[in-house]
Amino acid sequence: MTFSFNITHKDPQSRARIGRLTTPHGAIDTPNFIFCGTKASVKGLSPLQLREAGTDIILSNTYHLMLSPGPDLIAEMGGLHKFMNWDGPLFTDSGGFQIFSLGHGSVADEIKGRRTTNRPKTFLKISEEGAEFRSYLDGKKFFLTPESSIQIQRKLGADLIVQLDECTPFHADKEYTARSMEMSMRWGDRSLAEHERHDDGKQAMYGIVQGGVYPELRKISCEYTRDRDFFSTAIGGSLGSNKEQMYEVVAMCSEHIHQSRPVHLLGIGSFIDIFTNVRQGIDTFDCVSPTRTARHGWALVKGAPKERVNLRNAQFMKDPTPVDETCGCYTCRNHSKSYIHHLFRVGETLGMQLLSIHNVFTMNRLMREVRAAIAGGMLDAVQKEWVV
Repeated sequence: MTFSFNITHKDPQSRARIGRLTTPHGAIDTPNFIFCGTKASVKGLSPLQLREAGTDIILSNTYHLMLSPGPDLIAEMGGLHKFMNWDGPLFTDSGGFQIFSLGHGSVADEIKGRRTTNRPKTFLKISEEGAEFRSYLDGKKFFLTPESSIQIQRKLGADLIVQLDECTPFHADKEYTARSMEMSMRWGDRSLAEHERHDDGKQAMYGIVQGGVYPELRKISCEYTRDRDFFSTAIGGSLGSNKEQMYEVVAMCSEHIHQSRPVHLLGIGSFIDIFTNVRQGIDTFDCVSPTRTARHGWALVKGAPKERVNLRNAQFMKDPTPVDETCGCYTCRNHSKSYIHHLFRVGETLGMQLLSIHNVFTMNRLMREVRAAIAGGMLDAVQKEWVV
């Protein structure tokens, strides 16, 4: 039951690197993409389909699973791996992001310059002890602490787990962001202590870097995670109001984080985001976008304008070609744009599934090509093939 991270190649032109992250359920090559199985399921796809599309690792959400079906039931069923029938590495977050994003809007909302204001308020209050909130399912009150977050993740049984932190929104001022960061650091110590109390070698923990858009706060938080006995580091919190600011925040973190640990960037995953941030030393990414965009009829396509194609458009009604003629996924080998367009027009869920298969395959293909590009010193050239 050992964990390790070995850096096998470094790009002399940037912080990009190739590594191998080993867990009790197998190893993955990095940089890599972690697909979001929010409620113990990557929407619309079976574990077999995920594997056939080249997936190495998936993520599930502590917040949603603690509400339903509950960590005790999942533990009774043998843990998440057995419950989902997924035999590869598995990552769970702490639950904190969902608690606070329900009140503030998600990181993706902030990057797109919008904030969600019409959601029912489920976040009640935060204190040094933890966060109180109501279930979005039945209104029942819950109180999540650093200790209970780790206990829940232990019952879920993921390989890679995360400390509890407060995810501050973009509109929080520097003073609040500093106080929140300091509390998240204390929560990190409590999370780590709870993990170490029961450590049996089956799980390894990420420390979270907070600090909003403020360089001096990010530096303090990076140094905190660097000086603690975390296995790995995740960059979280507000990443700004646009992509350029997000890239700046990641860059200010990359200068100070622990250089020999795996580094994860939470909730980010477009083509351009991946190329930009691997240059800052990011090893893994997660985002719901590949399957979410598929459910709305969008196909991720190498070299397409804005990285994707809307197959609901009428221009594809009589198009006999595959979604991407350079793609080897099941969907592109067997079905045309015309057929998928038809499925979306008539509301058949198969269309969503076929595009989900394609988008997952495409993200895995992207990561393979990124790794090869780093090894060959061709990152700029490969980026031009993917991003126009």
